Amino acid sequence: MKTKDTFAIVAAYNEEKYIGDVLKRIKKYIDEIIVVDDGSKDKTSKIAEESGAIVLRHVINLGKGAAIRTGCEYALKKGVKNIILIDADGQHDPKEIPNFLNALKDHDVVFGCRKFDKNMPIVLKFGNWTLRATTKALYGICLKDTQSGYRAFKADAYKKIRWQASDYSMESEMIANLGKTKLTYTEIPIETIYSDKYKGTTVVDGFKIIINMILWRFQK
Repeated sequence: MKTKDTFAIVAAYNEEKYIGDVLKRIKKYIDEIIVVDDGSKDKTSKIAEESGAIVLRHVINLGKGAAIRTGCEYALKKGVKNIILIDADGQHDPKEIPNFLNALKDHDVVFGCRKFDKNMPIVLKFGNWTLRATTKALYGICLKDTQSGYRAFKADAYKKIRWQASDYSMESEMIANLGKTKLTYTEIPIETIYSDKYKGTTVVDGFKIIINMILWRFQK
């Protein structure tokens, strides 16, 4: 059963290989999909439009955080109640969307939690362990997976966890902002498919995120 009060936000950069299939699968559960084409040089926008998604374009690549923020701001203006963030590269399984929506009934923010098995790149395991410990120490937020991009939140919650970061650190800034509120949150298990060579947060990004988390802790 589809929902009309939830928007899926899909940030995409040169994802013509996967975007069509991803959107087709999302549409089984959500009518409104916003694809933010973050300066792609391929057919990402064209395929997304043909798939029936609302396409917002950045002329140049601004980063994941900026792209998702653009989508969320658009959804907010449309009066949406719930927002789901899902990657464009097929890493997240849209069939789990109902699980996020069900969890949102009792919580303001829902985080997807990946399996830390042999399929997860070692850089991700180490990075998550470090960031998980830092998050708990600085903000009192206990999450097994702080870097999963598959998450959902109520529109009212977004106003309180809105981030400024334009890059991959947006996931951590969102959590940092959450730690300064009384919003409720939970984690749900998700399957993750690593289709291509890893292209997310690097070791350097991880160090930058930790420094930023310390700085965010002392900002109002």
